[in-house]
Amino acid sequence: MDEIDKVLTRGVQQVLPDKKGLADLMAKRKIKLYQGFDPSMPSLHLGNFVGLMKLRQFQKLGHEVIFLVGDFTGMIGDPTDKLAVRKQLTREQTLSNAKSWRHQAESVLKFDGDNPAKILFNSDWSDKLSFKDLIQITSHITHAQLIERDMFQERIKSGADIRFHELLYPIAQGYDSIAMDVDLEIGGNDQLFNMMVGRTLMKSIKNKEKYILTTKLLVDKEGNKVGKTTGNALFLDSTPENFYAGIMSFPDEVLPLSFELLTEISLEGLPEKIKRDPMGEKKHLAFEIVKFLWGESAGNSAQRAFEKTFQEKTPTFDIKVRAEESLAKTIIPFTPRQSMSSAKELIKQKAVDVNGVVITDPNFVIKIGDKIKVGERTFLKVSK
Repeated sequence: MDEIDKVLTRGVQQVLPDKKGLADLMAKRKIKLYQGFDPSMPSLHLGNFVGLMKLRQFQKLGHEVIFLVGDFTGMIGDPTDKLAVRKQLTREQTLSNAKSWRHQAESVLKFDGDNPAKILFNSDWSDKLSFKDLIQITSHITHAQLIERDMFQERIKSGADIRFHELLYPIAQGYDSIAMDVDLEIGGNDQLFNMMVGRTLMKSIKNKEKYILTTKLLVDKEGNKVGKTTGNALFLDSTPENFYAGIMSFPDEVLPLSFELLTEISLEGLPEKIKRDPMGEKKHLAFEIVKFLWGESAGNSAQRAFEKTFQEKTPTFDIKVRAEESLAKTIIPFTPRQSMSSAKELIKQKAVDVNGVVITDPNFVIKIGDKIKVGERTFLKVSK
């Protein structure tokens, strides 16, 4: 029970309907649990990493873990925290985005050997639902239950539209629990509404208790998600050096929570250590995470690279460009998605400067000798 209590406590915001009930069930038998991942982009990010770490804890206790790719729900678009209608994706886009997810996730979860995690796609069952099925499923949810979402209320107040497919999103996600017949769903605390709809459907359709575990969100004191700041998103298919530098950009205030959510090391005495040496503990955090994902050698190499780049203030990369090259095209290889759109986003967000001056024009022409800073951790020097 001590190990169960640790899993249900570390990094956990809440367990519904109650923690004791889930602990008793886990002590009695192996449970089936899952977390869904939205394939809106090709890279798993830091928030996904938090969920993967929690799934890993359950897997290590012998429970049946499902990594669910929301290729069907991804076409609808999760309206969580969106004050405007989200752009819908095609099936081809969702599948393309998720094609390397197993490789990214296998540094955290085991997909082979004893008790392997399963990768499932929710199109396997949602594609087969008929209009009649949809009517039967939606009969278990009221309009009042769906419209109470905060972001929908905000749209109503502002006169913005709410599309009907957005109302269907939590129902589609909720049906995943029924199709897989799970005991538990895991997700970030910002996913609570969607998960509660699934709990309601499970109780109404199968008369079964589905537990919900929400993980804490890695946010700063203003409530902004850390690791998703301008020009500083952290992805699991990044390089160890970029990931290490990204962790080093965290504000000191989130260090205790970062250790809790992103590592497996003991938290005993951590607040005192951070108070005594915040920079040293931040380096410790960055090293532990990179070592976990890429190995100890990569952790050491990333730390040396960081110290050279940021503490000695030397550029990370010497690059060569053609005459009259645009800023956007120049920085493409150093952007999160390595694409022109990603480069333009960073420039628009004022996350790129040339020779110390912020540039907002993607077509700005780069010259020999220019020094370019991309985000907070990448330095480029244009050479002949």
